[in-house]
Amino acid sequence: MSNKLKIAIIGCGGIANGKHMPSLSRQADAEMVAFCDIVEERAQEAAAAFGAEGAVVYTDFRKLLEVGGFDIVHVCTPNDSHSEITVAALEAGNHVMCEKPMAKTTAQAQEMLDAARRTGKKLSIAYQNRFRADSEYLKAACENGELGDIYYAKAIAVRRRAVPTWGVFLDEEKQGGGPLIDIGTHALDLTLWMMDNYKPRMVVGSTFHKLGQRENVGSAGNAFGTWDPEQFKVEDSAFGFITMENGATIVVESSWALNVSEIGEAKTLLAGTEGGADMADGLRFNGDKGGRLFETKVDLSAGGVAFYSGGEEDAAAREARLWLKAVREDTEPVVKPEQAFVVTQILEAIYESARTGRAVYFDGTSDN
Repeated sequence: MSNKLKIAIIGCGGIANGKHMPSLSRQADAEMVAFCDIVEERAQEAAAAFGAEGAVVYTDFRKLLEVGGFDIVHVCTPNDSHSEITVAALEAGNHVMCEKPMAKTTAQAQEMLDAARRTGKKLSIAYQNRFRADSEYLKAACENGELGDIYYAKAIAVRRRAVPTWGVFLDEEKQGGGPLIDIGTHALDLTLWMMDNYKPRMVVGSTFHKLGQRENVGSAGNAFGTWDPEQFKVEDSAFGFITMENGATIVVESSWALNVSEIGEAKTLLAGTEGGADMADGLRFNGDKGGRLFETKVDLSAGGVAFYSGGEEDAAAREARLWLKAVREDTEPVVKPEQAFVVTQILEAIYESARTGRAVYFDGTSDN
């Protein structure tokens, strides 16, 4: 492996430009040497903005993988292509960081997991919210036992009016769903990670196509402009109730458009035997001590933000740095593919339950 890790970017759209490429460009031990997009102009623009000298451009990921010349591939494409591209990249001898969710379906996620195990290459999924200052602080508290046995939680990803109206977000075939698979996946990943519980037993779910199918609703303050009801093929809100094997319960709330005043994205609420925590108004802990109830808000403005090389490091940059560190030092990535696989399992089960009106059991039984 050369002095600098060489990276190929597959998919040069919004998430690549908004997160992956800017964050990777801040890493001194890496360089982006190849860019691929089905729209050649996007790949060319990405190479011009972020590429190392001599960076090459492709419109076919297969050709990019065939030519090679890099150590790592970042997959930043729509959900339905995550598995195909990731498996091919792993089998071509590359480590892979794939954008969330792991895949559109559990079967596709299993193919990715199998390929990583078969090739011995590293695979991680881009759940960057784990790397926020509040998330890392709360994770440390959970690991230290400050909340005790966490038996109830909420995974929260609720927007009042913020339907993404660009790209393929409203395309069920490309994405596999709407807010649940888009932003609910972040909240669920964060919650399972805090609980360190990846053994679901049963899921009940509901999805709604209420506001997305109405005319002119998008003009009423949608953050990303008016949406076309004819193009809105996914749910506008989805909810899940998950029972884990040990009896712990998780409620998932996700929406792009919902008539509520209390909103929050990529947040978790945890209740344990020794205390609780939530992210509703900053990071708060609660419990009882000396016969009195208490609530404490953590000040993360000083000393709570990770610093690296003398500058402030945001969650996306920290994700990139620790991912590259795992590759270079041959250690496990922070986001393990086995963990991301369970997130996809649960998301698929919520959609299945909503479609059939029945509970989904992970041991193969049914609610009949």
